[in-house]
Amino acid sequence: MIETTGDDRRLPPALADLAAMECAYDEGRGIDFEPYAAFDSAEETTEWLRSWTGNPAVDGGAYRVFGQDGTGGLAALQLLRPGRPLVEQPVVFMGSEGACGVVAGNLSDFLWVLADGIGPMEAVEYDDRSSRPDAALTSLAEQHATTPRRPAHEIIAAARAEFPAYAEEVGALCR
Repeated sequence: MIETTGDDRRLPPALADLAAMECAYDEGRGIDFEPYAAFDSAEETTEWLRSWTGNPAVDGGAYRVFGQDGTGGLAALQLLRPGRPLVEQPVVFMGSEGACGVVAGNLSDFLWVLADGIGPMEAVEYDDRSSRPDAALTSLAEQHATTPRRPAHEIIAAARAEFPAYAEEVGALCR
């Protein structure tokens, strides 16, 4: 279990600013993502993870859910790096139909993925994602990102390489 602090349920400034924006879906040409104004509570997260996995013994304490897509799939920071702050934890997505994966290795890289016009679901479920830069999200990333800008496909590939067994590990929780 990763140690947490009292502030780990407070949205980092980048996510708070993202929540104040609207991700333009633009009838499928934009990003299908609705950021939350606050993390889901620990109880809501555990209830969701138990429902998603079918496993009444799992605990959602390592997840900080901060948004969803139109189908109900959830994006979260997952506490996989002990002793590191929330912004340095990977962003993961768990879809409403069972797809899951790592979207970005940290919050900063996630901002660049969004700036490239790719949402969490698209990052996990589609390998043929094409860049559709979004000016407002690019501005947000430029303001908050601490990592250099890279194309979304490079960020996603790097996150998958860092956590290659992520989907299998989550799958092992399912009953």
